[in-house]
Amino acid sequence: MFFEWIARFWTRRRAAARLNELHFVMYTRPGCHLCETAWTLLQAKQQLYRFTLTMVEVDTDPGLTARYGAKVPVVTINGRVRFWGEINEALLNRFLRE
Repeated sequence: MFFEWIARFWTRRRAAARLNELHFVMYTRPGCHLCETAWTLLQAKQQLYRFTLTMVEVDTDPGLTARYGAKVPVVTINGRVRFWGEINEALLNRFLRE
C-alpha cells in the first residue's frame, strides 16, 4: 500500500514537471471569432495546468501570414502544430493529462 502511494506520488510529480515545460503559442488575427473562442479555452486550461501561453498575430509578419493566415487559430505546443481552425477540447484534455 505504501509503495503504491509512492508510485502515484512520483507519477503525479513527473506529470506536473512536464506540464511546466509546455509552451503553447496561438497564432491569430484580429476579429477572428474562432481565435477568441480558442484563446478563452486555452486561458482556462492554463489556470488548471500552468503551461506557458503566448499569442502571436500573423498579420505582423508576412511569413506567418503566408504560413498560417487562412488556418487561424493555429496552436503549437513546444513548436509543433497541434490544432488549426479550432481546438478539439477532448484532444487537448487528453494531451494535458498524459
